[in-house]
Amino acid sequence: MKLKNLIVVALFLAIGTVLHAVFPGIIFGMKSDLSLVMLFLALVFFADKKSFLVIGLVAGILAGLTTSLPGGFFPNVIDKTITASVVFLIFTLVSRLATGKAKYALSVVIAGLGTVLSGTIFLTAAILIANLPAALFLAMFVGMVLPTAAVNLILFAALYPLVIKIGERAGFIKIAATPAR
Repeated sequence: MKLKNLIVVALFLAIGTVLHAVFPGIIFGMKSDLSLVMLFLALVFFADKKSFLVIGLVAGILAGLTTSLPGGFFPNVIDKTITASVVFLIFTLVSRLATGKAKYALSVVIAGLGTVLSGTIFLTAAILIANLPAALFLAMFVGMVLPTAAVNLILFAALYPLVIKIGERAGFIKIAATPAR
């Protein structure tokens, strides 16, 4: 990965960490994970076969350090690492099969579904590691994961074109990567 791309990924993860840190814990200390939006943007625009796992691991560590859920560090690391791997693979397939507006639309949907995957992995790991009651899974899924997925989908949809515009002007995103207008 080029140095300027690494710097942009670091900025994305830093912004995601701040979003994760300032968002209050709502249910049992759990909070909506807005850092996933920045992780997904980093994966879609800058990740490659050599870096996606490291990006996910770093995002997990940063989210774990800012979690308000007691025992939530390891569930965050596990969830972001697995989610980054799955989402990167799907983003890679989408970028090969779709272009323009179709790529944009599919990427937005993948960001929403990636949030659902992340929340499911996090809740499962939290139940197993942080000793949360298993009976709370459905309530937490409906009360936290699904609303977070909707918010992340909207944020990703809004930020994706902005990242492209800024990236084109700064020279770190090629014009061929932009959606059709």
